[in-house]
Order: sequence, then structure tokens, then C-alpha cells
Amino acid sequence: MSQREQWSSKLGFILAAAGSAIGLGAIWKFPYIAGQNGGGAFFLIFIIFTLILGLPLLLAEFIIGRSAQDNAVDSYRKIAPGTQWHWVGIIGMVTSFILLSFYSVIGGWIVVYLFKAIVGDLNGLNSDQYAVVFGETISDPMISVFVQLLFILMTIFVVSKGVQKGIERASAIMMPALFILFIILVIRAVTLDGAMEGIKFLLQPDFTKVKSQTILEAMGQSFFTLSVGVSVMVTYSSYLPKTQSLPRSAFSIVGMNIFIVLLAGLAIFPAVFSFNLEPGAGPVLLFNVLPTVFSQIPFGMFFFIAFLVLFLFAALTSAFSMLEIIVSVISKGEPTQRKKWAWIIGLAIFVCGIPSALSFGILGEITLFGKTIFDLADFAVSNVLLPIGSLLIAIFVPVKMKKSTLYEELKRGSSFKKGLFEIWYFLIRFVAPLLILAVMLDVLGVW
Repeated sequence: MSQREQWSSKLGFILAAAGSAIGLGAIWKFPYIAGQNGGGAFFLIFIIFTLILGLPLLLAEFIIGRSAQDNAVDSYRKIAPGTQWHWVGIIGMVTSFILLSFYSVIGGWIVVYLFKAIVGDLNGLNSDQYAVVFGETISDPMISVFVQLLFILMTIFVVSKGVQKGIERASAIMMPALFILFIILVIRAVTLDGAMEGIKFLLQPDFTKVKSQTILEAMGQSFFTLSVGVSVMVTYSSYLPKTQSLPRSAFSIVGMNIFIVLLAGLAIFPAVFSFNLEPGAGPVLLFNVLPTVFSQIPFGMFFFIAFLVLFLFAALTSAFSMLEIIVSVISKGEPTQRKKWAWIIGLAIFVCGIPSALSFGILGEITLFGKTIFDLADFAVSNVLLPIGSLLIAIFVPVKMKKSTLYEELKRGSSFKKGLFEIWYFLIRFVAPLLILAVMLDVLGVW
């Protein structure tokens, strides 16, 4: 077997892993979920759960991958031979396959909106006209499938190049560019007339708006936005050398994720409040509301194009990780097999995603349990497969790995204190499973 690939540097791994975490969940989903749940209070609760739930799960996946130095299925086999725990990795592969099949549909929307913005098709429209454009775009079968294919092809191209030359190199360009573009947008947004109301909405908690649903939504968002639960981080950390500090890497990634979520809120809510628009507009917030905002400020289309570019970068860096987990398992770590399997699996995902792409048009009338194909795939991943994967990982680590082994793994390359380890161990063994079960019971309507 050829030598297993590794990240070329600590920064390369952190940027790639942060890119996986910082995707549509942080930039697309967080603003409208926060908008629907009162803003500041939701943001604060989200940060708390990210630290007590998302971070421990992220470290757990890092430990599994780095200690086994193998793909997301064989890592579990190495640690727990002769058991059925490798199904956690298989569930992660299936989840990533389904997730990328409909995630690429949204990625395609970004591509087509970017094209429309560049050629001037979005200039001078009012909010009602933007809504019409969005509806016509996502319901057109040819456009929807074509742009979904373009997004998948970009993902396949990068993953087929390998860990260092593909994923790491692309992330090293896209992630800094994402931060720079976001900061430019935030500066423009917070200097708009009336922007202070949007800033207060995001940063000034109003706990009178907090309901039980708000807490559960924030809890779910905390681990959905960190790419935990699908063993993606098991895969990424398997390319790490033993000298890398896992705690420092995890804190860096969580910090970057919270920072991007903050920037997303500061780029969007001041602009929304400045123009008296609705912060709880829902999933169409970025595609209907933001073009309306940008069209009414000087050089607005330039800023909207910049936003779409960073939105595309975030979507792609997450898509890389979804395809990578499957490719790494099927190719068995053989670099010579990577390109072939990246193309085969990527195109299979595209074909399986076509019904989701057509769910807003010619297949819109086809529903199951009252949901379109797209909504059903989203529900299956977000509300069933991700929580199950997260729960199994939270159980696997303290049950199948010795406590002393876990401590040694976290100490490698770092000065991780025994006290901090005990806190993490308590969170992963007791707190995380209970919180994940709470989310799952809520989804199932038990309470």
C-alpha cells in the first residue's frame, strides 16, 4: 500500500477542518434561525452549547481519527475489532452522501446567483421582483440541474487532487479570502444608517424571547455547524501527525466557527434593520432579502457579488469534506485510486441529487410525510442521521477507549492539563449524550 497522505502543516489542517465546519450551516442557516429566535439570546445560547457540546464531540472525533490513522470505517474497526462499531463510520458515509446530494443544490443556487449578479440581471429590482427571480430560478429544471452539476464538478476536481494538493491548497486560499471578504462586508453593513438596531438585535440578548424551542434549536445548531456526527473530522484528523496538538486545533476551529457566525450576523442584521426588512424571513433571507438590501446602497452589487463569492467558498470547503470521507474509505487510502473514485462517487451523488434539485419545480408535487424530496433529505440528515451519529460517537469514545489512552492522545504535542481532561471526559460521557437525546426527542415530538 502507498504511504498514507498527511497535511503539510498544522495551519493547513486547521483551515481545511474549519472550512468543513464553516459552511451553509454557519452562513446560510444561522442568520435565519437566529432571526426567527430573537437574535442575541439565541446567539449566546448557541455559543454555550458549541463549547459544552460541539467542542467535546469535535475532540472525540479527532482522537478516533488521529489514534487510528485510518479512514472513517476502518478507524472504528482498529479501535474496537470484532465489534459492529464500524457502522458508525458507515452511517457517516451515508449521511455525507445524502447531505452532499441536496447541499449541492443550494451550492448551485449560489453559482447561478453569482452569474446573474455579475452579468447585471439582478440590478434595479425590488423585493417582490427578487422573490420572483428566486422562484423562477429554483423551479427551472435545466438551470437547477446544470448549476448543481457545476458545483459537484468543482468539488470533485479539488478532492481528486488529494489531501495536500487539493483540499489543503484550496482551503488555504478560500478560507483567508472568506475572512477578508466578510470583514469588508461587515464594515459596510455596520456603517449603514440604522445599523445599530441590527447590531443590538444580534449582540444584546433579550431573554423574554427565549422559549424551549429556542434552546433546542441553538443546541442542534451547535453541532450541525461544526461538522460533527458524520465522522468527517475522524477522516481529516487521520491525516495528522502524532505531534499535532488536538486541543489547540479544536479550539482554533471552534473559535473560527464562532467568529464567522458573528461576522455573518454583523453582515446581515444591520443591513436588514437598516432597510426595515424582516430578520425572521427564513431560508430565503440570503437570496431574497440581501439582494434587496445591496441594491439600495452605493456599489451594492459589488458587495453582493463579494458576499456570494465567500458564500460559495464556504459551501465548497464543506462539500470537500463530505466527498472526502467517502473517497477515503472506498480508495483505502491509495492515492492512485483517489481520482477514479472521486469522479465515480461525485457523479453518483449528483445523479442522486437530481430529484432534490427538481423538488422546487416539476417534482414539487411529489411528497412523502408531507415533505418534498429536498425537505425529506434535509430532515433525514439534520434531524435523524446527524444526531444518531453524534450520539454513537459520544458513547463510543468513553466506552471503547481506555481513559488513560484518551488522556495520552490529548496530551500529545500539547500541555493539556489533567483538570481540563476531566472536564472534557465528563462532558463527552454524560452531558453530550443527554443533550443529543434531548434534541432527538424534540424532533420526534416526544415533548
